[in-house]
Amino acid sequence: MSAAPGPVLAVFAHPDDAEIAAGGTLAKWTAAGRSVNLLVLTNGDRGTTDPSADRAELARVRAEETIAAARVLGLAGATVLDVPDGELENTARIRAQVVGAIRELRPSTLVTCDPTTWFFDERFVNHADHRTAGAVALDAVWPAAGNPHFFPEHLAEGLGPHDVAEAWLAWTREPNHDEDVTETFAIKVAALGEHRSQVSAGIRYFEEELERGARRAGERLGVRYAEPFRVLRLA
Repeated sequence: MSAAPGPVLAVFAHPDDAEIAAGGTLAKWTAAGRSVNLLVLTNGDRGTTDPSADRAELARVRAEETIAAARVLGLAGATVLDVPDGELENTARIRAQVVGAIRELRPSTLVTCDPTTWFFDERFVNHADHRTAGAVALDAVWPAAGNPHFFPEHLAEGLGPHDVAEAWLAWTREPNHDEDVTETFAIKVAALGEHRSQVSAGIRYFEEELERGARRAGERLGVRYAEPFRVLRLA
């Protein structure tokens, strides 16, 4: 399965989500010349269990880490919204921001989380922000982004309607495509390593976890490393 040509917009809940879920694929696409932008819907200010942590400072640090990781992946740009971690809701206000990004960047491909994934491997409960981010992104794609009667204020800003051709849903329990990331897996790991506030256990621990999942998907495809997606053809 080949991705549609053209720009890409990745929409995820937290700083570091895109790297973990789809970093190899995003790096592969940028290397192939596609323009890839990232929109992070929360500031990640609760990404610690330290009761004495300064949440405002952590949000600032995580925004900087996101920009550094984006450079490693070769992204055209990365934006982090100032929504508190754990408080993401599927509201008209947040959808307007995602629709605005779609209308400005005109992506053919949107990458986000599968909003139907509530748990992984019968062991891990999926963060509510992940599920909400996927729902927000898909609701922005359809019906809003292509309909001028949704958020018509964008028209005054020169942002006309836009239809996204496909959505790639990461962190899914129903993959229909595995993307070969053998050549870019190391870039994925390096990008995650820029999120130093989150990899206090050492990047090698996280690399082993990522490698385990990438090998499992790779076995299905007959390659060393792959990332699984549920791909929706929308146009």
